[in-house]
Amino acid sequence: MSRPPLLILRPEPGATQTAKLAREGGWHPILSPIFRIEPIAWEAPEPGGYDALFVTSANAVRQAGKALSRYRALPSYAVGAATARALKAAGFIDIHAGRGDAIAMLVTAADYGVTRALHLAGEDHRDARHEAIAIDRRIVYRSAPVAKLGEGATRALAGGDATVLLHSGRAADHFAHLCDGIGVPRGSVRIAALAPAVLDAAGADWRAAVAAAKPDDAALLAAAARLCQ
Repeated sequence: MSRPPLLILRPEPGATQTAKLAREGGWHPILSPIFRIEPIAWEAPEPGGYDALFVTSANAVRQAGKALSRYRALPSYAVGAATARALKAAGFIDIHAGRGDAIAMLVTAADYGVTRALHLAGEDHRDARHEAIAIDRRIVYRSAPVAKLGEGATRALAGGDATVLLHSGRAADHFAHLCDGIGVPRGSVRIAALAPAVLDAAGADWRAAVAAAKPDDAALLAAAARLCQ
């Protein structure tokens, strides 16, 4: 079955990973990241003050720099599989991988007896907390919005038959503003969102809109496919 252009807006390296899976599913992905990942200088505390390391984004692992290695001896808790893979690539061994939900990750850590944790995060992190755990949060990167979509994405949207993947609420909001700014009618664009909250952030009046059944790329692409049936 012929499928319409598929716009992937997430930053690299996630964009390329999503595109690979999309091509395997018969899509023709167009990569147009609308955020640029930038490291932020941070003060790395002594690891002895913590029971565990929390990481809620693979970008935090990639952008934390050389100081990250100081915490390899700590048990690490990753919000999802992609973050766990990034930790493994960075030399971590004792990794607890969650299923994409920060609160669930904290509950698991508390069950394992964690009471003091260092959390490496981005500026737009979710402020998740647990009453049994004292969390020291350090911001190690930011997602800087780009001013415009790439040429390929702009052409696809102008063609009136594009499907767009939205991986975060911030991306959904920024994409909506970019579309409005260049005069792309929302009624010509299909959007598939990673979660219901992401869908809400995109606003209304799209040609079709759906949230994935669970927060991973396979489910997101399946949701996009349903839009094009």
